[in-house]
Amino acid sequence: MGFRAFVIRPFAKAIARSIDRWSADALARQEKVLQHLLAKGRSTAFGRDHRLDQVRNYEEFAQAVPIRDYEALKPYIERIKHGEKDVLWPGIPIYFSKTSGTTSGVKYIPMTRESTPLHFGAARNALFNYFARTGNGSWLDGKMIFLSGSPQLEEINGIPTGRLSGISNHLVPEWLRTNQLPSWKTNCIEDWEEKLERIVDETIGADMRLISGIPPWVQMYYERLLSRSGKQTIRELFPNYSVFAYGGVNYEPYRAKLEALFGGQIDSVETYPASEGFIAFQDAFPSEGLLLNVDAGMFFEFVPADEILKPNPQRLWLKDVELGVHYALVLHTNAGLWGYDIGDTVQFVSKNPYRIVISGRVKHFISAFGEHVIGKEVEEALLPVANAAGIRIVEFTVAPQVNPPAGKLPYHEWFIEFDNPPDNLKAFALDVDARMRVQNIYYDDLITGNILRPLKIRSLRAGAFRDYMKTQGKLGGQNKVPRLSNDRKIAEALEGMIDDQE
Repeated sequence: MGFRAFVIRPFAKAIARSIDRWSADALARQEKVLQHLLAKGRSTAFGRDHRLDQVRNYEEFAQAVPIRDYEALKPYIERIKHGEKDVLWPGIPIYFSKTSGTTSGVKYIPMTRESTPLHFGAARNALFNYFARTGNGSWLDGKMIFLSGSPQLEEINGIPTGRLSGISNHLVPEWLRTNQLPSWKTNCIEDWEEKLERIVDETIGADMRLISGIPPWVQMYYERLLSRSGKQTIRELFPNYSVFAYGGVNYEPYRAKLEALFGGQIDSVETYPASEGFIAFQDAFPSEGLLLNVDAGMFFEFVPADEILKPNPQRLWLKDVELGVHYALVLHTNAGLWGYDIGDTVQFVSKNPYRIVISGRVKHFISAFGEHVIGKEVEEALLPVANAAGIRIVEFTVAPQVNPPAGKLPYHEWFIEFDNPPDNLKAFALDVDARMRVQNIYYDDLITGNILRPLKIRSLRAGAFRDYMKTQGKLGGQNKVPRLSNDRKIAEALEGMIDDQE
């Protein structure tokens, strides 16, 4: 064990014990968070508008504070941007995290003096907890890379503003900066392809121990490293690399490809960060699901996913949730977000402790025929078939085809970029369709009733999704290809990249 790991080990063990305590006391912690939010919120413009001074418990809170999306919260955000204090939270934010919305354009999510330390703190705790549980702290004594956006920030009325991953660069403590790559100068490069080349320059000869980033980025990084180094696997290049930390997307669609590039399995730590708060992280190794971060300034609500767009949906807090139900996730935070529909759906896989899996996006689904297919269902249909056949998936997306040629039934169209395409694409598609029918009974009814024909798979040429994201100005960053669309905008852009058809 190296010097730094030796010094940090007692602190890591203390972090793990703390996680055990608050996760075992989740309901009381959430009640305490709610009371703190109310105490702070009463003196704000939002608090006065919603009479938070009269709210004493969760039932009254749910009556007083409606669920809302960014557009509904935007008038308050605009007041903050124009310099007003005490709008959503006492004082003014210390950062705005800028995100790209699908319906609202750019979103400006406040980060306050209370909420900001919890972003980095939760990431640190997730990694220290891994150290305490597994005994592997060797990554602390070598180089680490955090693939992120630019740390250069603009200002809006004196409030520093940028991407969350860029803001996070400002929160890295001094003791860790000597281990961190890439350099500040390289991190500030906006063009992803140029930035990737410079990252490879700086890391190809380094003693890399930990790599963190969303899987699509890391895949590009691995591929470029191997191309430049002439090595067969990343393990040959970085023999001391032992931990992959990731978040933002489900790892499973990328696992086979990334492990092939690495040269085997590697320990991983999954996290669920968002601009709105650090929602959950992997707390056991191995484990199913991520531990809900109930002691980090966020009060969570859960709405059955099929009710979230209704005027008066059922609202639940943690004590009322059930396993296996798809819930839309609603946040109330010490950054001043109240009743905020984050847009994700989750399922609980455990209530002792409370662990979740991300099951999809509220607005990313297919229901052109009433089937309401979600992201988790398409992944759980495709991946077992691919894994059983030794097929590696680079990326995929699914869209409805509602206007097939005359006389033909409509269908779901899957656009897949394979690393190694199946020998028989039709047989592969039928196997995926069979699993899809198990995943979603409404889809099965549509197939059985001859409303839909079985799904069709379009095999895309190598690099198709990378080229698509580049044309959209979304290569790199925190940008991800939606798994599902209820329209054909992405499908139409990919049609010219089809390599093979049924």
